[in-house]
Amino acid sequence: MNFLRNLLAAIIGTLIAFGIMFFMFMIFISLINTEETVTVKKNSVLELQMKYPINDYTGNKEGDPFDVLFEKAQGLDEILHAIKVAKEDNDIKGISINNNYISAGISSTQAIRNALTDFKESGKFIYAFGDFYMQKDYYLASVADSIFLNPVGAMDFKGLAAEVLFFKDLQDKTGVKMEVVRHGKYKSAVEPFLSNEMSEENRTQIKELLNSIWNTIVSEIALDRSMSEENINIIADTLGGRKPEYAKASGLLDDVIYYDEYKKRLKQAIGISADDKLNTISLEDYTKISRKKKLGGGKDKIAIIFAQGEILYGEGGPNYIGQGIINKAIIKARDDKSVKAIVLRVNSPGGSALTSDIIWRELEMAKEKKPIVVSMGDVAASGGYYISVGADKIYAEPTTITGSIGVFGTIPNINELAANIGINAEQVGTNKNSVDYSFFEPMSDEFRAFVKEGIETTYQTFLSKVSEGRNITMARADSLAQGRVWSGTEAKELGLVDELGGLEDAIEEAAVLANLDSYSIRKYPKYKTSFERFMEDFGGASILNKEQIIRKEIGDEIYGLYREVKSVMEQKGIQARLPFTLTIK
Repeated sequence: MNFLRNLLAAIIGTLIAFGIMFFMFMIFISLINTEETVTVKKNSVLELQMKYPINDYTGNKEGDPFDVLFEKAQGLDEILHAIKVAKEDNDIKGISINNNYISAGISSTQAIRNALTDFKESGKFIYAFGDFYMQKDYYLASVADSIFLNPVGAMDFKGLAAEVLFFKDLQDKTGVKMEVVRHGKYKSAVEPFLSNEMSEENRTQIKELLNSIWNTIVSEIALDRSMSEENINIIADTLGGRKPEYAKASGLLDDVIYYDEYKKRLKQAIGISADDKLNTISLEDYTKISRKKKLGGGKDKIAIIFAQGEILYGEGGPNYIGQGIINKAIIKARDDKSVKAIVLRVNSPGGSALTSDIIWRELEMAKEKKPIVVSMGDVAASGGYYISVGADKIYAEPTTITGSIGVFGTIPNINELAANIGINAEQVGTNKNSVDYSFFEPMSDEFRAFVKEGIETTYQTFLSKVSEGRNITMARADSLAQGRVWSGTEAKELGLVDELGGLEDAIEEAAVLANLDSYSIRKYPKYKTSFERFMEDFGGASILNKEQIIRKEIGDEIYGLYREVKSVMEQKGIQARLPFTLTIK
């Protein structure tokens, strides 16, 4: 009877599976058939509205219709390329930065801003309009020739702040705690599990980091708005931009107008009459065109390998770095005779120390054949710095978060919870150390010493990589380490990076090191298509992007807490990771 029941269940499950596959196939066909051809009309304005989260690289294949099944993202590489193509496009007369609530790090925002600065050198205009401006949105918009705000809109301009969550009381109340072993007085990734308040060391480094990033933002706004940095800080301190009329009077805005009036300003900038039609093209549509336009060329190539996300042991993918997919990309670039240099683009808070070392080793072997230049994005800290340090040259944005040379280990323990709810675990082993650790028992001194030994060994290995890669003494490396984080500007002054600049600067340097006058770009890794990911996830909640569903249901704030705790619980082995989860507001 059980056999028949199981057989029937299997048959029904198979039929349902085939039914879903047929349904998705029909969607696939309909999307292909409805795809429209995108063209740029004369006297057009490129609308720079970034609706989706921005990653360094999406690896999406053009026209992949199954992207609708997953949370969409925009590639920073494609945004920058589109702006560069628009600069040379005679049909594009200017750019309109429209109502962004930009979902990107500060360094990514700075990279877009730099591309827009370069665009203005063509003599074309940039205007910006917002119903409201958050600080990052305004930082981007401030590159524009003229900035406009809705009369009933709002503006947030008050300086940077950071928030760190602490969990010690939660551990005490629940009986679920994290056993912590660390090296580095600034290695405060684990501080929230040890205390209810921020240490002075952590407060110092966050304060200095925020000041460095804010000073960069203020200096760039001051330059483009023809204002003094002192005046901008006074506006921030007094909330002088909190109302549209205040923001205009302070010089942050050019005018306070409605969107229909803004469109008339765009027409004036193009040189057409108010009655003429305003031709616009969205960034999303223009990207489809710019993808097909290659800038530069030649048989020689520079490979860009994108390493983005946490570093975890395993294959890797678009959202996390694993040794599998990254090392395959390094080997392909190394063995490809047409590739003359490699640029490693790093955007990672770190993670598994073992995985970081495996990737570092593969890069060292590649460096024997070709020059390697690192470009750091929003963050290249701890494990992210580990995989960067051996490069021939390192570039960071002024606002990049880097350093964090230190390691730690966290191990969950529910001994107190188990005792409270009446669970007792007994262990049996064959040898003295065969029972080394139990989730249900307090950590023994012997096991803690064993873990501590591993932490110290990994830390010394990390230091040796820094010492060798940056050509400094171990003592100097240790003085810059201890888990301390730095901005790109600070890292340049300390010698942890070589130059300040973005991805384009790193590519140009790679060309110089490889003695290339002309070259084309080849990007790695090649991620699986949305359809391939769909088939892998078939039958699971991830078909509908389960984390996206959770986020929508519980809200961004609680989702952030959920992700932070989940990340800690998933950490395996010794970690070389950013020393805190930092939310900059």
